[in-house]
Amino acid sequence: MKTLKTILIAATMISASVVSNVSAQQAAQPSQHQWKVAKGDSVMIKRECQEYLTGERPSVWVWDKVHTVYQLGTKRFPEGVLLMNINSWICEECLIPVNAEEEQPAEEPALAAEEPKAEKPAPAPAKPVEEEPKAEEPAPAPAPEPVVEEPKAEEPAPVAEEETVEKEQAKGEAVMSQQFFKHNYDRFTIGVRGGASSLMHHAENGKWLCGGDAVLDLQYAHYWAKDGRPVDLGIIVGLGLGYQQSGLTTNDSSFFKRPVGAYDVDYTVVAKGIKETDHQLQLEIPVMFSLIADNGVFFNFGPKFMIPLYTPYKQTVNQDDTHISAYFEETGVTMIDNIVTGKYDGQQPTEKNGIQFNMNLMLTAEIGYEWVLKSGNSLGLGAYANYGWNLSYKNTPNAEGLFNLTAPTSSDKAHLDVLSATHAYADKLSFFDAGIKLAYHFNFPKKQRFSNSKLF
Repeated sequence: MKTLKTILIAATMISASVVSNVSAQQAAQPSQHQWKVAKGDSVMIKRECQEYLTGERPSVWVWDKVHTVYQLGTKRFPEGVLLMNINSWICEECLIPVNAEEEQPAEEPALAAEEPKAEKPAPAPAKPVEEEPKAEEPAPAPAPEPVVEEPKAEEPAPVAEEETVEKEQAKGEAVMSQQFFKHNYDRFTIGVRGGASSLMHHAENGKWLCGGDAVLDLQYAHYWAKDGRPVDLGIIVGLGLGYQQSGLTTNDSSFFKRPVGAYDVDYTVVAKGIKETDHQLQLEIPVMFSLIADNGVFFNFGPKFMIPLYTPYKQTVNQDDTHISAYFEETGVTMIDNIVTGKYDGQQPTEKNGIQFNMNLMLTAEIGYEWVLKSGNSLGLGAYANYGWNLSYKNTPNAEGLFNLTAPTSSDKAHLDVLSATHAYADKLSFFDAGIKLAYHFNFPKKQRFSNSKLF
């Protein structure tokens, strides 16, 4: 009987020790309501969450997906949480931790498994009441086993939980990197472009020359983006202020009949190597459609109105190849380059205000590639081309040609004035330019950078 009492006392002490350990574990276990969100956590959005802190309703795709916490708090929403690839703030109460959902089922079976092990030694002493010698041998053996094994059973749990959390985070980031969560956006663009340009003079006695242009563009655009569609659609409006130049070369032979004193004199002017450069300060108003692909390629096209603001021109005339001959009908005398009858000495102004052209309607196209920067803005580089119809200027060529001759008088010598070759010879003009354009885009809201896009 003394041995039986000893066994009962030992079993009671073991049972109390096991129960106290289980109670201590339950007390040390944190409640799921004490979870605090941290940067980098993998979370899901509750279905009952129907709006962001900004008042907008979440899109359908945000539910039932794993998200990664990107930022905690901002000046406007100190308690808000910003999730990766979602450009809206959400409250912490709307989030469910992915790791918390997996920890609870793993811990409850562990406790349930430990309790039966603690209770098994209790009924053991009841059997050896009649067989005292058999009960003495197993009594000391089971006592130390539960005490030593309990800490070992708890150690693998945190390791498994950490591995599960890391796997879920990696899975969530992989899912988000493969999806394009798009939003409509606006952009303001500052661009510069330059290249070759020409008014494309049409003249039987002349040949048009190509020049160059430089333009500053200020543009505003709105883009419609949609999940699953690889191209964003937009419309662009704005203003462009630029400068262009072009010209033509020509030869001329003009005939004049002028009275000199009491006689009529037939004048003939022959000039070679006349070169004129037309300059133009212009204002452009584009209304273009735009396409931007997810891989960064863009294409803009549409009409553009070009309004000339100021159009001076400059001429050069080869004095050695310009000659004036005067034939006096009454006497039958011909005089060439005589100071009395008239001699070209380059006295005409070389710079004058040219023709004020009309507004021109052009077709414009731009194609290129843009990079999304870390700031969310974009940098674009591409080529452009503009072509205008023959609406700028139409002219009836001067019947007397390129020159205007004033006959000499008793006090003044003859004067030869050179007119604008564009005005005298070009019966129609159009506009063309092409070159390279560099643009910086301010995007609102900021664009996202995806790993499978060829962006910075």
